Amino acid sequence: MADEIGRVSHDGVSAGELWSWVSRGVLSADVPFAVHRYLYGLIFKDWDLSQGPPPAWTPTDSETSESNIAAFSKRAGLASVHQLHRWSADNREAFWGEIVESLGIRFKENPTAVVDLSLGVESPRWLPGARLNIAESCFQAPGDAPAIVHQAEGGQIEITTYRELDRLSNRFARGLVASGLSRASSVAIVMPMTVEAVAAYLGVVKAGYAVSSIADSFAPDEIATRLRISAAGAAVTQDVMMRAGKTLPMYQKVVDAGVARAIVVPSETAGGVTLREQDVTWDDFLADDDTFDPVACGPDDLTSIMFSSGTTGDPKAIPWTHTTPLKCAMDGHLHQDIKAGEVVAWPTSIGWMMGSWLIYASLLNRATMALFYGAPVTREFCEFVQNARVAMLGVIPSMVKAWQNADVMRGLDWSSIKLFSSTGECSNADDYLYLMSLAGYRPIIEYCGGTEIGGGYVSGTVVRPASPATFSSPSFGLDFYLLDERGEPARSGEVFVVPPSIGLSNTLLNKDHHQVYYEGTPPGPKGESLRRHGDEIEELPGGYYRGHGRADDTMNLGGIKVSSTEIERTLATVHGVIETAAVAVDPPGGGPSQLVVYVVPTTQVDVDVESLKKEMQRAIAAKLNPLFKIQDVVLASVLPRTASNKVMRRVLRDEYGKLGSAG
Repeated sequence: MADEIGRVSHDGVSAGELWSWVSRGVLSADVPFAVHRYLYGLIFKDWDLSQGPPPAWTPTDSETSESNIAAFSKRAGLASVHQLHRWSADNREAFWGEIVESLGIRFKENPTAVVDLSLGVESPRWLPGARLNIAESCFQAPGDAPAIVHQAEGGQIEITTYRELDRLSNRFARGLVASGLSRASSVAIVMPMTVEAVAAYLGVVKAGYAVSSIADSFAPDEIATRLRISAAGAAVTQDVMMRAGKTLPMYQKVVDAGVARAIVVPSETAGGVTLREQDVTWDDFLADDDTFDPVACGPDDLTSIMFSSGTTGDPKAIPWTHTTPLKCAMDGHLHQDIKAGEVVAWPTSIGWMMGSWLIYASLLNRATMALFYGAPVTREFCEFVQNARVAMLGVIPSMVKAWQNADVMRGLDWSSIKLFSSTGECSNADDYLYLMSLAGYRPIIEYCGGTEIGGGYVSGTVVRPASPATFSSPSFGLDFYLLDERGEPARSGEVFVVPPSIGLSNTLLNKDHHQVYYEGTPPGPKGESLRRHGDEIEELPGGYYRGHGRADDTMNLGGIKVSSTEIERTLATVHGVIETAAVAVDPPGGGPSQLVVYVVPTTQVDVDVESLKKEMQRAIAAKLNPLFKIQDVVLASVLPRTASNKVMRRVLRDEYGKLGSAG
């Protein structure tokens, strides 16, 4: 095969064209990945990096012309799809007006404008004068179309139609109104991503309340913190959660967190739990009447409260409004190319922004969500993707690595997949070449943003070649700059977003929004007001980008953002520890960040590092989140500090990198 490829490469065929022929017509998932890797390296061994990273997928003319981007560009009157981002960033009012019209957003009263900037770009008023309920626009697909395909571990695929989901969310909305819960209270959802969780979410929004999104993996103390900040008057949860044959408590965690009232969904395989007097089962809470007229709200009224780690104190409470979902739907439409009727899977939870993103990006685009009630690293999940005919599969890098290590993909047919999308962690190019190979080489749309953005600031598209572990476009409707430590434009630096954009937060519930995102930021090259984000990325030739993690003291562990401070606060309770510093380090070759803890022990003599690591891991699992895994523990006599006594975690990261290189 290599000799044949060598002969073709001398016939005037470019490396990109040759790889397209090999990847689409020669290689298959049954061929050992080592062969894929070897041929990719062979074909691109003389690739000129000045033209950008070597592509692993290049769109055909028909793939480009059939994309949502092509249709939207034509509608906007653009001569070329490649002009779309520049036009969307330079003409934001016109762009978002087109998005609202394209999505068919329903209004009870039409807006008087697309945006009002009279208070400045920090405080835009989107769709002023409008009255709407965004949940109403989630049900524009035919009633008998599948809204959710779902499967429990060990079960069979089931389908919930748009009509059934609409009625179920209506019954929840009626039950919520009948409960008499104060409008000043939010409704927490602390459970896995299930049909009931989605129906409750939409029901809360329909009834004019706000969802408090809390991850089911958190320990009771962290759940309690989020219940307090969001003023949650009730919580929807599950009695227990089944994962890989294990029964894990859910209701009890919420009770231990001190929730005032719980609405409890029974699991299908558990024997049930005994509820407190003030709590109620799911079936008893639902109203019999399955009709409901969604409450008319203002564009800036809250739909949900989400949490993102700050570098100090409590997590930031970030409100989403009735306009934030437009950002999710736009990204899904133009970046992930979601079309009506397609099946969209992204293993996540209501507790993270991608849970809300999945609901809105799917339903506002009249697509179908695919939910698997179990661990996404198993063979059964991969079979679910095959059997549900998933077209767009969202991943995090550590999930892909687990599939590869466990060899769970053998013999599966993922030919239904049109594209992958990835977020939450930095990607590894080799791992993502493997991912592309699983579906006959389909593109990976890298996607990076945040809860406070409502989606991404940098991503990819299906109209540009895709190279593993790289982004190929800023997100439509906004722009960003990379600045160095002096505030000067740089090829590699910290991300500063250019406001305004639908999706960007305007307030925080428990912190000073201006101080967090705007105070002290330098002006843009054209004098623009810039918004701090905190990621570090590198601009590559050809308009591509590569992520390098966080510039501040937050980190992404398993796709979950957490601050060093939160981890260190938890580890302060471990016996034998004076102080700690938690840092995220990148493994050799790139990929998901790994947690390394520097420890100053109470004694420098005979410290059992392995025992200390186990004790610290137990503390994190019990008090913070069991998904956060400690990679390494390093003993130190002192921690490096600035003149103002702040721990210099960047110095520790650099030091650990040198230790790894020396090892």
